[in-house]
Amino acid sequence: MMTYFSLLVIGLGLFLMVTAAIGVVRFPNFYTKVHAAGIADTLGSALVLSGLDMQYTFSLFTIKVILLICILWITNATACHMLTHCAYKSDKEL
Repeated sequence: MMTYFSLLVIGLGLFLMVTAAIGVVRFPNFYTKVHAAGIADTLGSALVLSGLDMQYTFSLFTIKVILLICILWITNATACHMLTHCAYKSDKEL
């Protein structure tokens, strides 16, 4: 039963990543593209890693995956913020 739930979580994460990629292609300007990529990619990668983590029993691998999810949340949000902040400060039409 747990494998089905973990596959569902992985599938949901992959769906979010695909919709983020479609959003990057379809949205009109830079800011909406970064928003689509930043939000959906962060949650999608966290869901994929969580689903992968559910496949295994609690071990050192589980701790590493949880640490990786925390690092991804911090770095993705910071990178998206810095990209949009630099684009805003550059005063270019994007």
